Amino acid sequence: MWSRRLGRLRPVVCGVEELRGRRREREAALRKARREQQLVSKRLLRDDAPDESGEGCVVAILGEAEVQQFLRLAQRGTEEKDRERALVSLRRGLQHPETQQTFIRLEGSMRTLVGLLTSNQALLQLEAARCLHELSHSEQSAVAEACLPATSYLLTYLSGHSSDFIELCLYTLGNLIVESEAVRRQLLPQGIVPAMATCIQSPHVAVLEALGYALSQLLQAKEASEKIIPPVSASSSILGSTLPQHMLQLLQPGPKLNPGVAVEFAWCLHYIICSQVNNALLITHGALSTLELLLLYLAGDIQRTEDAGLELLACPVLRCISNLLTEAVVETMGEQMQLRDERVMASLFILLQFFLQKQPSLLPEGLWLLNNLTANSPSFCTSLFSLDLIEPLLQLLPVSNVVSVMVLTVLCNVAEKGPAYCRQLWPGPLLPSLLNMLAVSDIEVVGQSLELLHLLFLYQPEAVQAFLQQSGLKALERHQEVAQLQERVHALWKTALHG
Repeated sequence: MWSRRLGRLRPVVCGVEELRGRRREREAALRKARREQQLVSKRLLRDDAPDESGEGCVVAILGEAEVQQFLRLAQRGTEEKDRERALVSLRRGLQHPETQQTFIRLEGSMRTLVGLLTSNQALLQLEAARCLHELSHSEQSAVAEACLPATSYLLTYLSGHSSDFIELCLYTLGNLIVESEAVRRQLLPQGIVPAMATCIQSPHVAVLEALGYALSQLLQAKEASEKIIPPVSASSSILGSTLPQHMLQLLQPGPKLNPGVAVEFAWCLHYIICSQVNNALLITHGALSTLELLLLYLAGDIQRTEDAGLELLACPVLRCISNLLTEAVVETMGEQMQLRDERVMASLFILLQFFLQKQPSLLPEGLWLLNNLTANSPSFCTSLFSLDLIEPLLQLLPVSNVVSVMVLTVLCNVAEKGPAYCRQLWPGPLLPSLLNMLAVSDIEVVGQSLELLHLLFLYQPEAVQAFLQQSGLKALERHQEVAQLQERVHALWKTALHG
């Protein structure tokens, strides 16, 4: 699995939509981290305006006495404005890890904060929730577990009427879920999954985006595939709820598609698919057809706008389709998929060209899907020829060793389909490209090149003569002493000389 690294949003003066836009921009880097390694991800909503004094929102670390004083004022102050200001000061102090540690060490501090969270004064309730949100963003698991007494109330407030408050509660729960197994153990029997199933029907985009984040955090839990995703019981199961169907509705391409919401739920779907609990169920709900249509939509959108942010959605969509294609049930859908062979292939290459120009690091994502499409499907291999895509594919070879191996693997998928496919690969730029690949030192690249040459020699004898005429044996010589390649080099050498 992949997850996002902690990303902070500094206090700035701007509109709510701009803040959300900046959070989504930050996700580009966070999603890249998700692809590299398993990292804890948290989000921080912080949209304060600077103080009138011009000193901004930066405050000093609070000591025990100051924390106690602010809590006492918030709880027992005579004026509501004074109580609110005390909570604001406490919240700003809680931006510091040292203050967070001080807060959770103080006896009764969380009880007081929960009391304010459950008060009947909306402004105090909101500021208390913001204090909890700051605590939820802590990198210390002890801080998250100290918030346990508040989680059931945050869960209850998901059924409230204020979309802003629901959004805040969802992000706070999402931060706590990913940090603490104890929080997850408490929330699951209390009904967090049914609460999320209700939230996903919200008309508010901000709530949906926050829900997608919180759900993705829940799905990344180490126990998700055993205790959260399977339809074990209605109270704690993702697949036993209506969430998957609503997620797929939110991923339907068209004018109502919201990019920020779609990104979050595409990653949620990715985590569910990776769990391999019951992907057949997702396919029967229309997951594969929805994702294929979304792939076509993304390719068209990139052609129209060249929006560099679209890779945030393209990446999980490509992964979801790639993984679903490995399911046995997909074989029964062959006829449906063949109707869109050329459209899917054309769309995928539009994305590959976009990645090449804007986001080369995403090329392996697209090539992995291409590998899965061509591995067992002669019709998708045929589409590569009918759309003249072999040469554009070869142009990707120099990008990196990883990309080279994947391109060569796709070409092997085509070549192994037999003589008719090898005849279409030959002649052309393939042999010069393979000779260039034999000049590199990467063992995987060379090994995959040898595999492709072997298939060509087997099904297209004319390739042997061309190989010899273009100093192919000399290219093989440099790899004769490489232990991992020796056997294949010698076999190819023998085939080239003696047939």
